[in-house]
Amino acid sequence: MAHIAAGEQAPDFDLPGDGGTRASLSAHRGKIVVLFFYPKDDTAACTTEAIDFSTLKPKFDALGVVLIGMSADSAKKHDRFKTKHDLSVSLASDEETSVLQKYGVWVEKSMYGRKFMGIERTTLLIDRDGTVARVWNKVKVAGHAQEVLAAAEELAA
Repeated sequence: MAHIAAGEQAPDFDLPGDGGTRASLSAHRGKIVVLFFYPKDDTAACTTEAIDFSTLKPKFDALGVVLIGMSADSAKKHDRFKTKHDLSVSLASDEETSVLQKYGVWVEKSMYGRKFMGIERTTLLIDRDGTVARVWNKVKVAGHAQEVLAAAEELAA
């Protein structure tokens, strides 16, 4: 399935979240949402990305922007990840990968000649009406959270 594109309606979801919560897009209708998809809890780049978003969370909060990270890891694993790294972002668990597939981020990857299915690091900025305002595909982590914050500031203005 192709990646979701700017201008498209973001598919709703209702998934287990960290701390026994539920994570859903419709619960935040009327707010801007940053939805970042990352491959795996507690790996170097994913940890850096989650820490960067957590560090900037007060600035996102001041804009009324909701931050949600999503991977195929279990909610229990998300809890350990959040505690270990003192993360403040919400984390959604899509173990069945159904939402990841709807967003087009569950893709075939290759490492050392071995092919496997996994998450392509992607971030979406979703407007108050649930429309995708901006998409970052194949994200490089360095400076990414700051770039997303700048885009969210423009959208919120």
